[in-house]
Formats: sequence, structure tokens, C-alpha cells
Amino acid sequence: MLFFVIEDFRGRDPKAIYRRFRDKGRLAPDGFIVHHSWIAADMSRCFMLVEAENVTLLQRWVVEWADLVGFEIVPVASSKDTVAGLAPHL
Repeated sequence: MLFFVIEDFRGRDPKAIYRRFRDKGRLAPDGFIVHHSWIAADMSRCFMLVEAENVTLLQRWVVEWADLVGFEIVPVASSKDTVAGLAPHL
């Protein structure tokens, strides 16, 4: 499953987040894949495209960061997959 994740840095302070990342890594469980990551120009948020076999892996990752980050998580599908799914109905 693909997810678009928006991380809001609590207090708009990325330093604590990057410190933890430097010291402990991404803290992601096996099977959790980060495909792309972008940081807002004002360094207040991060936008990520991630993949996880199931939502439980995503939840395990969120728990590791919830003290520093607020999350918005949106399940997504590629345009190609969406077109294929809709094709019989068009």
C-alpha cells in the first residue's frame, strides 16, 4: 500500500527531529519503505511517499515520532493503477 504522509514539525522546530534521525535513523519497521521525501522551504513540514505492507507498519513508525511530529496520512494509488481500475467503467 502507498501512503502520502504529511509531517507537521511540532513547534516548527526541525532540529529535534533531525537530531533523532541522526542518532537513531528512521526508526521504521521492516517492510516500511520511504520512496521520496521533501521538506517545505520554511522547514516546518515534510512530505513523504511511503509504502507499507499494511497499516500496522505505518502505525508502528508513527508511534516512534508522535512526540515530535503531527501526522496526516492519505492512502494513495498511482494514476496508472487508477486508470486501469476505472477502465471497465468508462
